[in-house]
Amino acid sequence: MIVFDGSGSMAEMGFNKIDEPRIFEARRAVAQALPDIAEHRRIGLLIYGPGGQDGCSGIDLRFAPIPDAAQAVIAAVNGLEPSGETPLAEAVGAAVDVLEHSNGGGSVVLVTDGKETCQGAPCQLAAQLADTPFTIHVIGFKVRGDYFAFSTESDNEYDTAETVSRCLADRTGGHYVGAESVDELVAAFRKTLGCPLLF
Repeated sequence: MIVFDGSGSMAEMGFNKIDEPRIFEARRAVAQALPDIAEHRRIGLLIYGPGGQDGCSGIDLRFAPIPDAAQAVIAAVNGLEPSGETPLAEAVGAAVDVLEHSNGGGSVVLVTDGKETCQGAPCQLAAQLADTPFTIHVIGFKVRGDYFAFSTESDNEYDTAETVSRCLADRTGGHYVGAESVDELVAAFRKTLGCPLLF
């Protein structure tokens, strides 16, 4: 299951060295990475952020894992208009529920640009999943801290920013991969979703 960040911050630009909305680069990376990956494994998609009764209830299961899902994932991400908050823990929990009902186990790849903003507890969820047949991989895409950066500040501040949801990967045996560019995001998808023998 891919759990994809469709929250309002994916449309942000103009500060912290983001010269175009994150969603633009994410769309290019998905289009580049998914066709090869989807040939070899079933993939499902859940998007969080847009829709819902309030900013935190936008959790949209697009489909459970299916064969040849590349075009369906690409179309969903291309049609995404980012909005809403970031219910990370609830979204990952919903993806785990899908896998539990269909396979009894599996992997979740969380794509996020930041932190939980809906009072969820990602690290508590990580502890609950630690000894289960679920692996959570986390891709931190252009993660930024809670500050506005100016040109005089060190580039190192961007290199060290991580999402709090890294604990989901650490506790379940998954990968945490930071990505700042399209190429890095493609590589992150291949590392977390792809077959190591192919990539």
